[in-house]
Amino acid sequence: QVQLVESGGGLVQPGGSLRLSCAVSGSIFTIYAMGWYRQAPGKQRELVATITSGGGTNYANFVEGRFTISRDNAKNTVYLQMNNLKPEDTDVYYCNALSPPRSSWGQGTQVTVSS
Repeated sequence: QVQLVESGGGLVQPGGSLRLSCAVSGSIFTIYAMGWYRQAPGKQRELVATITSGGGTNYANFVEGRFTISRDNAKNTVYLQMNNLKPEDTDVYYCNALSPPRSSWGQGTQVTVSS
């Protein structure tokens, strides 16, 4: 099994930046890809960005070059650097680890973009 713990969320003004972290433990060797998702109350969880074990990345269209997903293998941590944040980026952000056929989720971290 894989355990995920997110951190780094908070309140930021429009145009500001945050870096989310996802600490990974457990059966790390089984992970094929890591990702960040977000979910607002009453809405479906949506993909933000993914990074594979080979380093390939993928982003949702709404990211528009503002976010960067990366990983530090030595620290077993995946990051989401978010710049130029907008009020519509306000959501709970979740870390995901895909270890087919299993998918693991963290507890989420709240990001609020407001003046």
